[in-house]
Amino acid sequence: MNTLAPRASALDALAPLKTWWPIVLGLLVLYVPTYWGMAHGLWNSDDYAHGPIVLVVTLYLIWQQRAAFVEANAPGRGEIALGWAFFVIGLLAYTLGRSQDILLFEVGSQIPVILGALLITLGRKAARALWFALFFLLFMIPLPGFFVDAVTGPLKQYISIIAEQVLYAAGYPIARSGVTLTVGQYQLLVADACSGLHSMFSLSAMGLLYLYLMQHTSLARNLVIMAAIIPIAFAANVVRVMVLILVTYHLGDEAGQGFLHGFAGIMLFVIGLLFLFVLDWLLGFVFPDRPRAVAQP
Repeated sequence: MNTLAPRASALDALAPLKTWWPIVLGLLVLYVPTYWGMAHGLWNSDDYAHGPIVLVVTLYLIWQQRAAFVEANAPGRGEIALGWAFFVIGLLAYTLGRSQDILLFEVGSQIPVILGALLITLGRKAARALWFALFFLLFMIPLPGFFVDAVTGPLKQYISIIAEQVLYAAGYPIARSGVTLTVGQYQLLVADACSGLHSMFSLSAMGLLYLYLMQHTSLARNLVIMAAIIPIAFAANVVRVMVLILVTYHLGDEAGQGFLHGFAGIMLFVIGLLFLFVLDWLLGFVFPDRPRAVAQP
């Protein structure tokens, strides 16, 4: 009985994993200091508290597609050339970001570096299998300051207007001056954190992850949900601000700015996800999924 052939084939199947151990070590050398810095800085703020969740989810998605590291074919010359282009661009972005303390480049460089390594060693098939894991890393990248400044002002304005009109229609003594709301004897400023920009960013991450995990076969259903993620996140933040206004009006300023203020941030995610689930459920009646084709043995 010859056992050499099966043993040889098993070793051949594990060859890509052996190739990737040095790459994994190199990635750890590059990015563990980056993660360490964010864990002791950026991730401690409410705006980017979703960072560790994004990292854990990304690692899970990669583990879920681990077969791609074993079943990949040898990459062609075009794939290798394209991979080196991505890899070099990623390393240049990392060098610039690390040396100049620009997290946008330092954190964002992970995507071209990993994509390049995949194309060089495993080819296009493996890169395609891991596309969503790489895409999900976008939500770990800090938003550029100029974008935050440009969007925060209008968002605060819209939220103030909607909150005032809805609560006034409900019979509450509320008035607005710019982004300052006066309700009863209390005056509340809709601060930058209440604009919901970062909450919308993190809710978009959760919404797209939900869509990816559900694997709906209806294209129309997927497109509608994708288009609705940002409006749902905005609506959830409006509800959050109105709840804080009502808490302040009925329970006092200390309650509105204390524990309940932090709890309202958690409530925003719950409301946003509930809106998303309900929308998905309703769309299931209009755009039902097609039965999946069953592979024949």
